Amino acid sequence: MGLFARSRTSTGLRQDGAELTEETRVLLAPDFEAVGEALVAGISSVDACWVVGRTQAERGTSLGESLEGLRATTQLVVGREPLFAESHALSLAWSESVLAYLHGLSCADPLTGLSTHAHLRERIGELYRDAVVDALGIDGAAVSRSHALVVTDVGEALDPISAARRLTLLGQTARSVFAGSETIGQIGYSKVVVIAPRDEALAGRVALLRRMVASQTERVWIEGLPRTDASAVSLLDELARA
Repeated sequence: MGLFARSRTSTGLRQDGAELTEETRVLLAPDFEAVGEALVAGISSVDACWVVGRTQAERGTSLGESLEGLRATTQLVVGREPLFAESHALSLAWSESVLAYLHGLSCADPLTGLSTHAHLRERIGELYRDAVVDALGIDGAAVSRSHALVVTDVGEALDPISAARRLTLLGQTARSVFAGSETIGQIGYSKVVVIAPRDEALAGRVALLRRMVASQTERVWIEGLPRTDASAVSLLDELARA
């Protein structure tokens, strides 16, 4: 038997693996078609609920409206209230999407006080814009020689609050090691990044940071910056996803 109990209603629900009837499909709330398809097929709709939560937040739909859309969908398709896992997935995705938007408006993350991903990208962009050599344009190689990223990965946290607590402590430790004008920020829920000068003290500082956070992290390493601004932004985004 599947994860979800499936009651037969007059809405056109058929056997497991079936598709939605056109009659049911047109009655679904906007964005909830994938959820309905998962339910009628007798498979978990949690992943679909996650996608819906992000989509609804990006559309500006309130969390209450999104949850009501989920409730209407489960009642229509399988004749029951949403399960906790379904509501939780939608709510968490909606909240993360909204927080990501708010973080993009601010230089500092409200939970950790560290620079946001957007601010890190802007700071890196400034380095490349400042590396102008007369009429020859941007000297990206100069940036890769002058600066690097020091990345610390704390690993997976149980929840966003625990992740924020760990990143806050790690950020404080990183600031004690890189006590100058270095930009220190977070990407995702697991990494702290320092935009540091690539000087003779860098290796020693990274070694010190590694020793200080050995019990709290999975890895501390130096990531070189590429020759172009666009590549550097892509690198930061890849680190956030990894």
